Amino acid sequence: MTSPTFFHVDVFATSPMTGNGLTVFLDTANWSASVMQGLTREMRQFESIFLSEVSPSGAAARVFTVDEELPFAGHPVLGAAAVLHRTQAPQSDACTWTLRLPYGPVPVRTRKQNDHYLCEMNQGIPILGCGIAAELLSPILKRLGLGETDTVSGIQAQVISTGLPYLILPVLPSALPRARINGTDLELLLGGVGAKFVLVLDVDGREARTWDNLGQVEDVATGSAAGPAAAYLLQYGLADANLPIEISQGRFAGRPSKIVVIQDKVGNLLVSGEVWSVSHGILDMQPV
Repeated sequence: MTSPTFFHVDVFATSPMTGNGLTVFLDTANWSASVMQGLTREMRQFESIFLSEVSPSGAAARVFTVDEELPFAGHPVLGAAAVLHRTQAPQSDACTWTLRLPYGPVPVRTRKQNDHYLCEMNQGIPILGCGIAAELLSPILKRLGLGETDTVSGIQAQVISTGLPYLILPVLPSALPRARINGTDLELLLGGVGAKFVLVLDVDGREARTWDNLGQVEDVATGSAAGPAAAYLLQYGLADANLPIEISQGRFAGRPSKIVVIQDKVGNLLVSGEVWSVSHGILDMQPV
């Protein structure tokens, strides 16, 4: 019987068909970038991850959205680690892995929990940018359908990265449901402040929203943004460094998700969530 070539899992989930869907492809060493991009579009999920050089310690990995390849992404790393546990160490209760992405190596710990996996990645120490001046923030707010009165007073929007630079935009609870991307130049505006994407964050409710930069798809659970969001809350004293920080996302996309972030004693951000399997299968096409 032919071994599966892909697995469909849900990450930052509480059961199958919750959280953020992901396709994990195996044995992709000779696949072209165009094939990886095409398969990601075919699966119509926010991201897919492609593994090669699989070993008992980890794998090389490439992540694609429907638009582009990313150097790092959070929920694909956790989903891939769960698939590695399932396929490489099915009898083990707990494992450690290293996913080698273009951004760099990402350590992940996985633990089997009956019919799913609890996975935790170490995103390292966050890179904190400067606060964003009002004249640069104003057009970004406009593209989100928001204004200065929708932001939290006393704290500034800020670019923070643990692999992907996010503009963390602190908003009032009333602004979160109204946020929508309009226009086609948001990526250009974000690039002007050193960010790749924007995360709209209700700092009181610890709930977040983010999209692709054209606003066509809302992400359900963004692991690469959870670390920066937690770093932001910690920097402004809005979270206790000794307690887990739970960030919710996906409510407005109809897929509520839960992400947990812990800061360790040396300042590393540990981002965790549950991974549930949905299906696995074999490609009938021949990737070239």
